[in-house]
Amino acid sequence: MMKVFEQMLDKYAELVVKVGVNVQPGQVLIVSAPLETAELTRLIVGKAYEAGAKFVQVDWDDEAVTRIRYEKAPDESFDYYPQWHADMLEKFAEEGGAILHIKVPNPELFQGIDSAKVSRAVKAAAVARKNYQKYTRNSKISWSLIKAPTRVWADKVFADLPEEQRIEAMWEAVFQMNRVGNEDPVAAWREHIGDLKVSQDRMNAKRYKSLHYRAPGTDLHVEMPEGHLWRGGGGENDNGVYFVANMPTEEIYTMPLRTGVNGTVASTMPLNLNGRLVDGITMTFKEGKVVDYNAETGREHLTSLLDTDEGASYLGEMALVPHDSPISRLGRIFYNTGIDENASCHFALGSAYPVNIEGGTGMSNEELLAKGANVSLTHVDFMIGSGELDIDGELPDGTLEPVFRKGNWVL
Repeated sequence: MMKVFEQMLDKYAELVVKVGVNVQPGQVLIVSAPLETAELTRLIVGKAYEAGAKFVQVDWDDEAVTRIRYEKAPDESFDYYPQWHADMLEKFAEEGGAILHIKVPNPELFQGIDSAKVSRAVKAAAVARKNYQKYTRNSKISWSLIKAPTRVWADKVFADLPEEQRIEAMWEAVFQMNRVGNEDPVAAWREHIGDLKVSQDRMNAKRYKSLHYRAPGTDLHVEMPEGHLWRGGGGENDNGVYFVANMPTEEIYTMPLRTGVNGTVASTMPLNLNGRLVDGITMTFKEGKVVDYNAETGREHLTSLLDTDEGASYLGEMALVPHDSPISRLGRIFYNTGIDENASCHFALGSAYPVNIEGGTGMSNEELLAKGANVSLTHVDFMIGSGELDIDGELPDGTLEPVFRKGNWVL
């Protein structure tokens, strides 16, 4: 059994290096990883060097150390982010490096911590790193977010299983949603990306002016700007290297018109907002902006998010995921947005991705705003899909036609 697991882990490491960040000969790679993922991280480092990486830097993360800061640091700590670190990341991106994040935040990390401290620290990091973020949001470099089990995460997701079975169950889920069980996972991913491209091309050919979402608690009209582009699977960086920014991924996505969102929307899954759970979200939009909102739990965290800056109260992304997707069929809430968003249609508050509009990657923030794209320091996805979601599309001539029925594609 252990040998089978080791083989699967090796295949997973190879997959994220070859498909996720797609490491190129002579390239520098940063791997950001929780301490608990050391075994996988070491395999990734080895695979990266085998792919020709010039140097691999591992930045270890320890959530216990993070928690200590929020418990013991002076108040001024939470408005501080080391500029030297932001400068290092910008220099690294400028030289064409690639970055891989093993992203598994503890959904209860900040339980009992003042929400304002967390929000201030997140904003300080976003301000300091805004130049670096341009490299990722504009797909100038290769970057990828992947998942790996940690004890606290497995305990949350598989609380119904005996404790000794939870990590194994989480690994099985991670392998399954990433197609690692296939004889050739790299080939399986290339086929999957091709399938997403079919949906992407179909939506781009339709040139819908708007989508109308209807579900329990949701009645929302979302306009799209002229020249909007649907994307899915992955994309090319400035050097023409194809990478996949999120593994797993089941979505195709575009940007809404910043001022073209009207109506109400209700979330269908809990949101892990930087280690704080927010659930039962409802929001009302008028001319793009959130004008009323609530949450059954964690409302104060949602307030902090919306207060980040002006753009945090507008949508920057709309994504379509069929309810009958591989992750949705697992029947679990993973309390990890990178997974849950790929089991459900979703929106994102905050910044739009410039790749979602024609010529967007070469535009300034002012030009993006003029084209109808949202600009913000933040970008937070929240899930709104279910087996009860219907979506209609408005064609350029005003004709309406069904796009989704009962959570799945009609087209």
